[in-house]
Amino acid sequence: MQGRAAALGVAIHVISAAGENDFAPAFAAVASRGAGALLVANDPFLIDLRERLVRAAADHAVPAVYFTRDFVEAGGLMSYGASIKDGYHKAGGYAGHILKGAKPADLPVVQPTKFELVINMRTAKALGIVVPLTLQAQADEVIE
Repeated sequence: MQGRAAALGVAIHVISAAGENDFAPAFAAVASRGAGALLVANDPFLIDLRERLVRAAADHAVPAVYFTRDFVEAGGLMSYGASIKDGYHKAGGYAGHILKGAKPADLPVVQPTKFELVINMRTAKALGIVVPLTLQAQADEVIE
C-alpha cells in the first residue's frame, strides 16, 4: 500500500491500536497528522469494539473504510472486504467433507473469492461526503 500511495503522491501514516484504550491517542495522531481518511485494517479484536471505533471516527469527523460490513451496519462510512457469509458457507463445505471422512490436512486452503462493498449514506451525509452514483451502483448494499 505504501508503494502505491507514493506513486499517487499520497502519504500514509500507520497508526496502531492494540486495545480500546489506544483509540483516543490513535485518533489524536490522525488529527495531528491532518489525515483526510482512515483505513481500518483487518484485525479480529476490532469486531467486538466496532461501535466504539465507529463512534470515535464520527466524533473526530474522520471518514473511515472498514474491512467488513459489521462496521457499516454500526454506522461506519463504508467497507470493502471478503464476504463473511461466503466464508461461513465455505467452512460448512469443509465440515461436510470432514464428516464424510476427508482428512483436514488433505483439504485445500481456500482463498476468499467474493468481496463486498457496503456504503452507509447517512454517515456520508453527516460527514458532508457526496458519494458518486457510479460508486453507489457498484456497491453490494447501500444503507439509506
